[in-house]
Amino acid sequence: MSEFKYACPVCGQHMMCDSSQSGTTMECPTCFQKIVAPQAPATDDPKFIITGTKVGAERPIPAAVANADAPPAPVPEKASYWPVLALGALVCVVAVVLVAFHGKIFKSGSEPIQTAANPPGGPPPAKPPKPPVVAPPANDANWMLDLSAAAFVDTPVAGRIHGLDFICERAIFQGGTLTLRTGTHGTVDFGVLINFKNALAESLSGQSINVTTNADKAANVMLRWQADGQQKKENFDDSYAMRLDFGELTGNRLPGKIYLCTPDAEKSYLLGTFAADVRKPKPPKPK
Repeated sequence: MSEFKYACPVCGQHMMCDSSQSGTTMECPTCFQKIVAPQAPATDDPKFIITGTKVGAERPIPAAVANADAPPAPVPEKASYWPVLALGALVCVVAVVLVAFHGKIFKSGSEPIQTAANPPGGPPPAKPPKPPVVAPPANDANWMLDLSAAAFVDTPVAGRIHGLDFICERAIFQGGTLTLRTGTHGTVDFGVLINFKNALAESLSGQSINVTTNADKAANVMLRWQADGQQKKENFDDSYAMRLDFGELTGNRLPGKIYLCTPDAEKSYLLGTFAADVRKPKPPKPK
């Protein structure tokens, strides 16, 4: 039986068959169309290529023959499904791992993110420090003996005492005396003591006190400071000006706002807010 080539009428693919397969239906390996194999050609010229007939067509569909000497197309191999199965198995394994270790891989939003500033098991990061309190400048706008037009400020008590910058670090009310001082313990070396003649914190709660320079026998004001290594003090019973608003006593805390100017040569003054710790009066000294 002699073999011959023929072309697919749809895509032009060359196919091989022998004379016994003439008239049978074959499948094009390229376009997968059903093709009826033609009768064997009468000539043995290899360059002469005939065309098969598409199943269902009344006549052959001519096809361009670009290269009569091209080898027949190989029969495509059957697709392998092993790569698809392997990929599916890998996806399943990854899903199981994510479910089993979800809590460790993805941290809960309520847990803090560990950083160099917040190491595991270490203390929480420190809060940023508050800006330091600065004593207001010494000028006639701050020191005035007529406080009728003066306004309170909402910053902690600060000012100047005998030419020295003063910043209040603690306020104490005890035995009728309001103490605004530097330092928190021990002797008051730098500060102001205002004596209300044994008045109780409860009686001053919510009260406003205005002292003008012509007041007769007002609350005693004592300035304390250090100069040349020695403790100094100066008392005023009058001739000073003071506005003092006490807030409501809450527990053992007595808040307030103060503006105080004394008539000393250095023009001492204080202004700002405070929250005094209320202490019980000291017991009388034994005779």
